[in-house]
Amino acid sequence: MTATDPALTALAQGWCALSLLHGRIEAHIERALQAGHGLSVREYSLLDVLSRQHGGVGGMLQMKQVAEAVVLSQSATTRLVTRLEDRGLLARYLCPTDRRGIYTNVSEAGLKLLEEARPTNDAALREALDEAARNPELEPLVRVVESLNVPSWNRLLPAHPETPGPA
Repeated sequence: MTATDPALTALAQGWCALSLLHGRIEAHIERALQAGHGLSVREYSLLDVLSRQHGGVGGMLQMKQVAEAVVLSQSATTRLVTRLEDRGLLARYLCPTDRRGIYTNVSEAGLKLLEEARPTNDAALREALDEAARNPELEPLVRVVESLNVPSWNRLLPAHPETPGPA
């Protein structure tokens, strides 16, 4: 295949369309969350991911897994956790079985803010998808997104060792 191969060109165009759709959705949700709740998309995503943890086997996420779930580097995730911890929305604790492990939970204030922001996020997502569906180049991608039946978020992450909940 060459750079001008029609299959490569179509693949690149498809990737560009997907990237455009993602960017538009993220920007729309970002504006809505910032205006309504003072949250960025990344902050909302972090609160959402951490709120779904549980105290059972494999229920608590290590920082590497959190970073994968919110699609950030580990260092960027650590900075994000620190910002939300400083705002009282998260709390860190040491793993009781491995003192090297540090886990993060959403505080009561964080859960309240997440509960308040979730309808805003969901409405902004719907608005962004509806707007994108009016673009003939993005409409097929919107339909695919709408038809997805994605498993629970934590099954999308790599397997991890037993991680207990807070003591």
